[in-house]
Amino acid sequence: MDREKKILAHVSNDAFARQLGAVVDIIKPGHSRVTLSVTDDMLNFHGMTHGGVIFALGDIAFAAASNSHGQTAVALNVAISFLKASRAGDRLVAEATEQHTSGPTALYDITIRDDRTGELVAKSQDLVYRKKEWFVPED
Repeated sequence: MDREKKILAHVSNDAFARQLGAVVDIIKPGHSRVTLSVTDDMLNFHGMTHGGVIFALGDIAFAAASNSHGQTAVALNVAISFLKASRAGDRLVAEATEQHTSGPTALYDITIRDDRTGELVAKSQDLVYRKKEWFVPED
């Protein structure tokens, strides 16, 4: 198995993401894309997608992108803005992109969009700390 497939296998071994039905569609160094179909049991008392579900989707994309180098990375900070409501039946797409690295930290931009309309549902800026350990060593 090549290095990228090992990283994808490691990142995809996330019990919480599986429980939500989130799927890592793309993972490459510094980038990921994760999709999720909103179900009735993901709605809040207003009938909209619960903010925790949207946050979790963005966090899964953030985790995938920040760990995409094969080095263990953990979140330091997440700042999210919720911009548009979504509902059951909507398919959400989270894209995470590495923006800046400096020593052991890196900054990521995460967008969460409605797959059908392309409208921005939420956006976050996330900071990660890369530990001095590798779950898939560099070649």
